[in-house]
Amino acid sequence: MNAAVWRVEWRRLWVRPFAWTLAAATLAWLGWQFTLLLGQFLDNQVRLAALADGPGYTDLVAVPLLAQLAQLALLVVPLMSMQSIAGERRHGTLPLWFGAGVSPTRMVLGKYGAILAWLMIWLGLCLLMPLALSGATTPDWGKLAAATLGLALTLATLAAIGVACSAFASHPALAAAASLVVTLMLWEANRGAQAAGELGGLINWLALPSHLQPMWRGLVSTTDVAWFVIVIVVALVLAIRRVAAERVRG
Repeated sequence: MNAAVWRVEWRRLWVRPFAWTLAAATLAWLGWQFTLLLGQFLDNQVRLAALADGPGYTDLVAVPLLAQLAQLALLVVPLMSMQSIAGERRHGTLPLWFGAGVSPTRMVLGKYGAILAWLMIWLGLCLLMPLALSGATTPDWGKLAAATLGLALTLATLAAIGVACSAFASHPALAAAASLVVTLMLWEANRGAQAAGELGGLINWLALPSHLQPMWRGLVSTTDVAWFVIVIVVALVLAIRRVAAERVRG
């Protein structure tokens, strides 16, 4: 039954013009940014080659492009996930799912899985841009893999938060707004602490960039991976409990 929910949500994502328009617009923007980054890299290639440990193609093109996608994801993921539960509630179709024997856990995980699959395809299409020139350059595959892992975990985390906000919201627009606020809070949580010279502590640990930026530098730690997993699990559990409470109320 979990697979049935996934298939229904997946079809909805692919038949809605909104998803296609959003993908086309963001990939066009990323393609333009890739062209600019590549041009800057080629303009400075001779100077960079003279440096013993100078930054290369991965540092100046591939990772910054993924960073651009991460910033776009702050807006894209709330828009993609806002309909997941709130849309069902708004159209009055939640009782139909419950009547068909779909449990809250399967509903939430099925919808989350479909959104995550779309986001992974989005990430894959973005990765094709720097990978297209891998034969003509010398990418740092370890750093690129770490950055890709960090971005995949970021997308998975933002999707879980989006589904949770959709589970609590009465309207998709409210779900998108709530998801955007939560993700911006996680993204900017440590900005004030860093400005005050505080580089450790709880606030910095709560901030998403504190765990993503090391992966952009090629550093993968179990602590950072665990942070993403914890946030994903907490968000999905809250969503499941909210849907379960609505099912009990009938």
